[in-house]
Amino acid sequence: MKPLQPATDILIAELSELGFDSFVETKDGLLAYVKKETWNPIALRNVQILSDEKFRIDYDVVEIEQENWNERWEKNFEPINVDNQCVVRAPFHDIPDVCYDIVITPKMSFGTGHHETTHMMLQLVLALDFTGKSVLDMGCGTGVLAILAAMKGASSVDAIDIDNWSYLNARENVVGNNCEQINVFEGDVSLLRNQNYDIIMANINRNILLVDIPIYVDHLKKGGILLLSGFYKEDIPLISKECEANGLSFQENLEKNNWVASKYVF
Repeated sequence: MKPLQPATDILIAELSELGFDSFVETKDGLLAYVKKETWNPIALRNVQILSDEKFRIDYDVVEIEQENWNERWEKNFEPINVDNQCVVRAPFHDIPDVCYDIVITPKMSFGTGHHETTHMMLQLVLALDFTGKSVLDMGCGTGVLAILAAMKGASSVDAIDIDNWSYLNARENVVGNNCEQINVFEGDVSLLRNQNYDIIMANINRNILLVDIPIYVDHLKKGGILLLSGFYKEDIPLISKECEANGLSFQENLEKNNWVASKYVF
């Protein structure tokens, strides 16, 4: 697969629409899994990126035995170490000697820490004081950001994702990490009513962020912090313009392989 990014993200998004529900990113590309009864080879014609001349994507279709899934998953999912302070790992990995040990069961690669945006958001979270803070994690995925916020002392965390799989997986991971102060919801910003937060985290994508930034600000306490990611370096002017128009002050950007994570203060 060339170029690896953003091809991987686009392919995951398109395959998800076809019923693929498990993904593992590798150094060369992507492993995508779909249940046999859901598989429809004709539907691949609707995957636009496969015929996009800007990308080169070769693929094979292999039927695997159900009992081999755990073996394949263990082989391809490696623990993520963030600044030697936080490790995101699976239950079968060794217990690390770090301050924050997050154990997840990731059936998708979203939110495991492998992707640049999640890794940078974890870095921003590590740098903040969450003691006694009320927190919102929009687009929570596996829930790792919410879990780290809770581990760092947040008094309450609302984690929201529009995807049913992410909602169920985040609930599973929250229980597995004994984070009783986290409440997980399925939906979008329309779920927000009169809640106000000290810290809001949103790792989604540029278009959704641009629409939702004013809503985030409406639910952010004065002096509160907004952490954003899911967009490219060239998107910074658009994101910054929308944030500043809504009364946010820029603090810092982190950049990794053209992806960006930003911190703003209200």
